[in-house]
Amino acid sequence: MSGGTAAAVALAATAGLAGSVQVAVMGRLGERIGVLEALAFATALSLVLVLVLLLVFRQSVMGIVEGARAPLWMWVGAVMGAFIVFTITYAGPRIGTTATIGLLIAGQLTMGALIDRFGLFGLEQIPLSTPRVIGILLLAVGAALSLHRVT
Repeated sequence: MSGGTAAAVALAATAGLAGSVQVAVMGRLGERIGVLEALAFATALSLVLVLVLLLVFRQSVMGIVEGARAPLWMWVGAVMGAFIVFTITYAGPRIGTTATIGLLIAGQLTMGALIDRFGLFGLEQIPLSTPRVIGILLLAVGAALSLHRVT
């Protein structure tokens, strides 16, 4: 495994851990101040943190201007990010962290497989293999089962 690939795997795994913490913490914040207010706070704090990172590592925030010049369809990532944070803030306290993450990942894998299969957004086409389909189905079953609470 190349250094870049290893770093990508490590970052993805760490982001997975962080995502579960995010569901729990954002759910609590949403209960405390309101779901939309928690989304606004998280978005504002993220903006400040990323602006600091840009200034430290790039000594400029001009990349933001370039982002604004990108085709509108590329802005969907930001809209999806806000939707995801809103959803986990709302869903976490209602169905639990495990169920929220399970359903989120099942949805991500399903859409990821479709994006790969059809090469959407200009990406390389990757065939939908039997192991991939089985993995997605098993995860969907696991996500559905995680909705069951022992009382």
